Amino acid sequence: MFSTLVFPQKTVAFMAFLPCVFTVNKHKPWIETSYHGVITENMDTVLLDPPLVALDKDAPVPYAGEICAFKIYGQDAPFEAVVLNRTSGEGVLRASSPVDCESQKEYTFIIQAYDCGAGPSGADWKKSHKAVVHIQVDDVNEFSPVFRESLYKASVTEGKIYDSILQVEAWDQDCSPQYSQICNYEIVTSGTPFAIDRNGNIRNTERLSYDKQQSYKIMVTAFDCGQKRAKEDVAVHIEVKPVCKPGWQGWNKRVDYEPGTGSKQLFPKMHLETCDGPLSGVKVMVELQTNHIGKGCDRETYSEKSLQKLCGAASGSTDLLPAPSPSTNWTASLLTDSGRDSDLIYRFDGRQAANVPDHVVPQNLTDQFTVATWMKHGPSPGLRAEKETLLCNSDKTEMNRHHYSLYVHNCRLVFLLRRDFTQVDTFRPAEFHWKLEQICDKEWHYYVINVEFPAVTLFVDGVTYEPYLVTDDWPIHASKIDTQLTVGACWQELKAENERNHNEMDYFHGSLSGLTIRPGRIETQKVISCLQACKEGLDINSLESLAKDIKFHFNPAQSVLVVEGEDVDSINTAMTKVSYINSRQFPTAGLRRLHITTTVQCFGEDTCLSIPDIKAVVMVLPPSEPRITIIGSNRLVRPASDLRGPLGVAPFKELHITSTVMKGDSFGGCECRDATGLLWMLSCHTIPVMHNLDYCDVLVIGEELNPDRESLEIHHSALLGKHLDATNSTSGISIYGVDSMAHYEQALRQVRYRNWRPATLSERRFRLTCSELNGRYTSNEFNLEVSVLHHSAPVEHVNHMAAQPQYMRPVHHPLMIHSLNSHIPGSAPPAATVVIVVCIAALVVIVVIGVYRIHATHQEGSRDEEEEVKDPEVDWNNSALTITVNPMEVTLNVGAKSVIFIGQRYHMADGDWLDNPDEMEMERRRDS
Repeated sequence: MFSTLVFPQKTVAFMAFLPCVFTVNKHKPWIETSYHGVITENMDTVLLDPPLVALDKDAPVPYAGEICAFKIYGQDAPFEAVVLNRTSGEGVLRASSPVDCESQKEYTFIIQAYDCGAGPSGADWKKSHKAVVHIQVDDVNEFSPVFRESLYKASVTEGKIYDSILQVEAWDQDCSPQYSQICNYEIVTSGTPFAIDRNGNIRNTERLSYDKQQSYKIMVTAFDCGQKRAKEDVAVHIEVKPVCKPGWQGWNKRVDYEPGTGSKQLFPKMHLETCDGPLSGVKVMVELQTNHIGKGCDRETYSEKSLQKLCGAASGSTDLLPAPSPSTNWTASLLTDSGRDSDLIYRFDGRQAANVPDHVVPQNLTDQFTVATWMKHGPSPGLRAEKETLLCNSDKTEMNRHHYSLYVHNCRLVFLLRRDFTQVDTFRPAEFHWKLEQICDKEWHYYVINVEFPAVTLFVDGVTYEPYLVTDDWPIHASKIDTQLTVGACWQELKAENERNHNEMDYFHGSLSGLTIRPGRIETQKVISCLQACKEGLDINSLESLAKDIKFHFNPAQSVLVVEGEDVDSINTAMTKVSYINSRQFPTAGLRRLHITTTVQCFGEDTCLSIPDIKAVVMVLPPSEPRITIIGSNRLVRPASDLRGPLGVAPFKELHITSTVMKGDSFGGCECRDATGLLWMLSCHTIPVMHNLDYCDVLVIGEELNPDRESLEIHHSALLGKHLDATNSTSGISIYGVDSMAHYEQALRQVRYRNWRPATLSERRFRLTCSELNGRYTSNEFNLEVSVLHHSAPVEHVNHMAAQPQYMRPVHHPLMIHSLNSHIPGSAPPAATVVIVVCIAALVVIVVIGVYRIHATHQEGSRDEEEEVKDPEVDWNNSALTITVNPMEVTLNVGAKSVIFIGQRYHMADGDWLDNPDEMEMERRRDS
């Protein structure tokens, strides 16, 4: 490449000794035509291949053969070239500013080398050809993966295995494939039935169940290929949807009902899911199950007589199963079904029966009469079904004939009626049979048998049933044998020693309530419906808003509702309006079960979808219990003449009956306890409430009334215009009937007590109690004492202020006026004192004379009264409120004290004795 110049030897020697005058720069520097370099981001050194070296043919000539610079052209490349050795031409390429791979991964630019010129001044420098430089920026893993979404959601259908439920995706800001690519995903949440692959696809590892878990929340992270983890994990929500199952949705299992709120919607958000099936009709039956409450549902629990009067039934019915009392003691031995909200229910277990007294048994059964009862009965026990008698009228002795009876046999109800020969003498109907499912379904039903001989009609829950079988028989012969009416069995005189009870058989197994007989009249359909009507049931609100294709109907008790329609939306609207209502003021608290059955019809098919039944409950919350209070004067003092009068006295003339309920504050009560058991009293108040009463009893305390000399009664006119009746006996008086508290007040105020021999009586005590709902709520016991004031015949008194009427209370009134000492500013002057003493002495003399005459007359009056009552044991001084008059005792008021004159001394009310008026005046002034 380089040529060699040959100079003569002499010339060289000569030149060596000559000074250098000039240098010739004949050649350009030389570099490679292209370079490739690598630089790591955020570093300044570039690794070039080949290395940066420039050569010059003028070497080793100074300047001309040396390399002074490298220059870069184009792209504003952030690089610079530096000469490391001018003689060898070595250089280096480095970054002039930070290099970021994420901003630019590669750089391409031009580089040229420059020699040092022809001399020190750099003149006549030469540059090399242009070489291309390619620089690649190496990445540093400085960024973490980031998910593209902050939250991922997906839904799956239960029971399926998915290849991919959803895909999560992360990215990295790094520029290189190594660090910018996501190489792995991982589920952070442990114990989940899900897995994820390298591409972020999430799948389930097992079949999911909606009933087990409706949703899942899992956390997922990502890693780049440099194994750098995402700074923040991402949440993935997966919802499990049930397999589309036809059925009702949007209903609550429990609905709370507050008493007194009227009608309440049961399913306000309910709708039917049909899975888009083509339907031609839907039929829904809603059943309110209340068999566990009282007599089958929430009915009024008044007594049978009160209910009959409330429903407008004719009077004259006989209650054969009344509540036990001294006058109705034949039901005392029967078993009662407790816990039935005051319903009077008797349970018969095949061992008990009640013999109705003869004076209670209706004696005038004619061709028209009614037998009614509530009955709950199941299949007869044992392999061999026997007769189970509800009611039986049979011979008491000898012949054992059944005159009439009502019994159950093989789930058939049979009514037997045998006529006497005195009434008919031909073959006539005698047994009437009905075969009904209700007789043995273990539910409460109301049975009414209307007899219009020879026709007999049965009503069960208000529905009429004619007998399917009528058996004729001959009349029975008249006899003088007494009959026995028995409830729960049939009376028969049995001779066998091993027979149970010897006199009763065909025992009843079941429950009875309200067993009555009304002779002479039959019950009307309206009254029967009223007596068996429920106070609670189903209802539909806003009937006018229902679609035209909707059809609905209730059963008579409104415990079953059937809704039919062709369109699902119309059915949904109708079901949201189904409500529960309880019209009782004080309903029975507790749950009522709801059962809903649905039938769906499709086009061309009878049924195409199976809709599961719904079971829910209505919880009737406890009502605010009323507190019935009887107030009035508890002591009545009357002279004997008032008690002897034709009207007697009115003990309860000032009586008042009120009722209140307790209402608490916003905490919902009047007291509560914290976790430690400490009682906290909350603010509460009483609210007056108006409701009916069903009976009030006035009982005599102590010895019973003696009919020979006293009576307790109420006139029939006091009950006119009211739904009230009354019965009385020597034990007291009972007013009964469903009526307002105001009417009971009016009636009780007209109760009269009369005693036409009051000399034998010092006092008489009574106790009054009232009830609502047959004893469910009772009042306080109001005790009243009637006292008698015995007095002598009237006589003339010298001074009526001194001799007061003897029927008044023993309160002494002053004889001297308070103003006697009101004009004495200090001590009384002597003259005034003398006047006072003289006046008092004169007054004492007059009082002594007058009282002596009173005493003499009193002796004669006492003897006359003893002869009038003809009772030698009566002692005037032993009377309860006798006033004994001391002939030497006169009372006057001095200041704030009472002073009694006894002889010539003055007795102060506080026990002090004063000998003269002066001391009395000083005592008055000291007190004032």
